[in-house]
Amino acid sequence: VHWLEENNYKIESVSGCSIGALIGGAYAAGKLDEYEKWVCSVSKADIFKLLDLSWGGNGFFKGERLMHALKDFVGDLMIEDLPIAYTAVAADVSSEKEIWLRSGKLADAIRASISMPMFFTAFRHNGADLVDGGVLNPVPVAPTLNDQTDLTIAVNLVGPPIARKARREKSGGDTDNDSSLLPESVSRLLDSVREMAAKPVIRDWGVYTVANSALDAMQSTIARHRLADYRPDHVIEIARNACGTLEFDRAAEMIEFGYDKAQECLGPDS
Repeated sequence: VHWLEENNYKIESVSGCSIGALIGGAYAAGKLDEYEKWVCSVSKADIFKLLDLSWGGNGFFKGERLMHALKDFVGDLMIEDLPIAYTAVAADVSSEKEIWLRSGKLADAIRASISMPMFFTAFRHNGADLVDGGVLNPVPVAPTLNDQTDLTIAVNLVGPPIARKARREKSGGDTDNDSSLLPESVSRLLDSVREMAAKPVIRDWGVYTVANSALDAMQSTIARHRLADYRPDHVIEIARNACGTLEFDRAAEMIEFGYDKAQECLGPDS
């Protein structure tokens, strides 16, 4: 987004699922700079404080705290009142249909679209349980096809993986990552994630890692088919293992990474 604005592109519409729905929604609401400032200040402890455990639900976390955080940015804004066209894509797993959310509360649309199966509980909307739209369409280009624009740019977050080295834990008294700040149950979960992250990626064969890798592989295959059916003018490819699901503490690094990828794809030397 920063690269496009710096190079005098005018964004007329946004369509996204999961993190794309969140970033796109913040941009459409005119809150992207505010969101960026907040997310770049987030620590690992802050991330886990946003997760409220769900006992007996259809996901590990309820997402209510996350909804409160979302509303701090977008309030009760209605999608139809946004200055540009916006579509959040979710999936109705019961009917096996892709759902385009183009009206109603922006915060609700984002919450539905980021409901990762098993991780967040499904979001109830008009009698249907909605989950992350990436399950059925990781790169939702189709909602933008009728827009009267000169160019369509897609960002594929499930691109070919890159080789990664395990990142070491910070040493010393890093209070931002101190598990003692969290409830015991969440602290144990955080510790297990840290232990997993400290091992070489190829050896992370825990249940969550295998399930997440399988989902990534599935989404990557679906994305290729979707991009073949609905061809954008440009595709910015982001390796699917460039960043972990909960690594919001790497936001500044990922923003710079995305900027560089946009330059590679759209710049004068591309």
